[in-house]
Amino acid sequence: MYRSGLRPSLIATILAALLALLAPGRPAQAQDPSEYSLKAVLFVRLAQFVYWPPDKPVTPPLRLCVVGRNPFGNALMQADQSSQGIETVLGPGDLGACHLLFIPRSESGALGQWLERSSSRTLVTVSDIPGFARSGGMIELPLEGERVAIVINRRSAQKKAIEFNAQLLRLARVID
Repeated sequence: MYRSGLRPSLIATILAALLALLAPGRPAQAQDPSEYSLKAVLFVRLAQFVYWPPDKPVTPPLRLCVVGRNPFGNALMQADQSSQGIETVLGPGDLGACHLLFIPRSESGALGQWLERSSSRTLVTVSDIPGFARSGGMIELPLEGERVAIVINRRSAQKKAIEFNAQLLRLARVID
C-alpha cells in the first residue's frame, strides 16, 4: 500500500490546522472564511491523507476535478496554488485523469450517474450532497451548524483499495 511521504508530525500539524479552521466557536476574524473557502482548503488537503493502491500510484500532478457548477469560486484555485504538485480541473472530460472528484450539490439529480461513471476509476469521490457517503460516495463534507464535518464511507474506498490515514479517520464520522 502506498504511504504518503509526510512525517507523522507534519500530518498532525496539518490536521490541527484543519481542525482550527473547521472548529465551531473559533474567534471571529476580520473576514471569516465562507463555507466553500473552508471546503476548498479541505478538498485540496484531503489528498495528503489518502493511501493509494500500490498498483495505482499517483504521479504528479495530483488532479482535483470538479464536475457541474463550481461552488468554490476562486477559493479552490487559491488553495491549490498554495500546494505544489496539484492541478485543478473544472468539468473534466475524462474522469480517468482525476485523483479526487468533487460532485457539488448542483449535481444532486445526477449523483447516481456520477458514482456509476467513477466506479471503474481509482479516484476518491467527495461531495457535500446530503447523504452522499450513505449513497456510496467516499467522503462527504456536510455543513453542521458553522462547522464543516467529514463523513467517510470506508467500504466504498476499500472496494478500490483506497485507505485513509488513521488521524483523518479519527476526525471523521466513519460509516461502513
